[in-house]
Amino acid sequence: MRPLKTLLLLSLTPAAVFANVSVTNIFSDHMVLQRDIELPVWGKADPGEAVTVKLGAATAQATADPAGSWSLKLPASAANSAPQDLLIAGKNSLAFKNVLIGDVWVCSGQSNMEMALGSCNAPDDIKAANLPKIRRIKFPHVNLASPTTNVPGKWEVCNPQTAGAFTAVGFYFAKRIQQEVGVPIGLIDDSWGGTRIEPWIPVEGFEMVPALAPLLEGWRKKDAEYRASFAQTLTAYEQWITATRAALEKPGTPLPAQPALPVNAAADAGGPVSLYNGMIHPVIPYGIKGALWYQGESNGGEGDEYGDKMRALIGGWRSLWNQGEFPFYYVQLANFQQPPKDAAGGDGWARVRDAQTKAMNIPNTGMAVIIDIGEGPDIHPKNKFDVGERLARWALNKDYGKTDVVFSGPQFDGMRPETGKLRISFRNMGGGLIAGKKDGRKPVQEVPGGKLNRFSIAGEDGKWFEADAVIDGDGVLVSSPKVGNPVAVRYAYSMNPEGANLYNKAGLPAIPFRTDSW
Repeated sequence: MRPLKTLLLLSLTPAAVFANVSVTNIFSDHMVLQRDIELPVWGKADPGEAVTVKLGAATAQATADPAGSWSLKLPASAANSAPQDLLIAGKNSLAFKNVLIGDVWVCSGQSNMEMALGSCNAPDDIKAANLPKIRRIKFPHVNLASPTTNVPGKWEVCNPQTAGAFTAVGFYFAKRIQQEVGVPIGLIDDSWGGTRIEPWIPVEGFEMVPALAPLLEGWRKKDAEYRASFAQTLTAYEQWITATRAALEKPGTPLPAQPALPVNAAADAGGPVSLYNGMIHPVIPYGIKGALWYQGESNGGEGDEYGDKMRALIGGWRSLWNQGEFPFYYVQLANFQQPPKDAAGGDGWARVRDAQTKAMNIPNTGMAVIIDIGEGPDIHPKNKFDVGERLARWALNKDYGKTDVVFSGPQFDGMRPETGKLRISFRNMGGGLIAGKKDGRKPVQEVPGGKLNRFSIAGEDGKWFEADAVIDGDGVLVSSPKVGNPVAVRYAYSMNPEGANLYNKAGLPAIPFRTDSW
């Protein structure tokens, strides 16, 4: 929403015209355009003005509508690492230089996605970051009650001078993909530290999930109240303008006080829709390959309701981008704070991690597990290398045909009793189960005969005890001398499951789980 003062000034000027062809800031020098799809290009011009867009041998034309908007799609192009110019011509001409064609990934979420490479104790990676086929555009923090079409930003080439400001997760993801596949990679960094998931969800996403109706209704009520208040303010301003003009005609007459502007609660950065409006909507329908998401800390007290919000976020973005069920890969929250003393766990982020696991049922999604790289009291673990690598594994396997790349750690698949014990089976074995040790960025090392940690077991009375857990073939046998007839198992189900050490031989950690619903 523009400031009221600006609106008043505009009301005193002739109707706006679009004398020059223009496009949003997502189009700039050094951009990466998405390969293998029809490429959307859009902007403003004079009503009825013919606009031509060219990229190499591809060309397309459009005519601006009565509101001065135009849009078109260039024919699909294969990946191309040779710099090209994107040319846009109407009554004036625009030329964007050094354009590559490859894969574009949206990087969104809160501070652990926004965290820059320069904050990750990675000076050697920055010095070696002469990676001209990796580009990024970073958008500023903008929260709005209504969708906007443009925000400041420009594409940058990855090099030692710019890499320190890149999203670290996105950087390591892009580096692995680019090295393995060879195509240019573009990163759209649309993240904001400390934000909840709700403001990133569009109205359309909320409408897809009936359980979230109260949130949407509350937001709409705030928006309606603001609009009513704004209408009253306009009346007050009209009266103030009349009184002010009268006072100005009488030298020495005090000028009346300017009316206060209403506060738009619907634009609150913590409430629904506002960050979608200000930061995601301006990007749509730019061609993308998929999205990376790292968020949840600010919703850390939630459980299954967070899964509802994930469905609304992913479904809403996909429906508005109109590119089908594009890949959506996200990060499960890292271990944080102090390990629990209670064998039951269930504290802190355990439930929201459980909801993140259930969100894997959404088609074409994947989750990077990082319960082994947290840094105790620091909510911002600096090892973003493994985060980006584990996200990249999903994309390499699912989207780039690298079927030999293991993309997930062991995931709970079933449980059956065995004479005072419970046998847990898994999928995504990655060559077999191991007890592993993770030391910084080094690959996970197998600990032969190592004890498995962070398993808990309970009987029908619901009392939890630390369990003895051993790898047995393709499964894990769990037991405790204190539980004669076990019925339920939990693994790494706590805020900080420090020491959880079940991995597959690919070095990926097992996904935390519980078999109960207590």
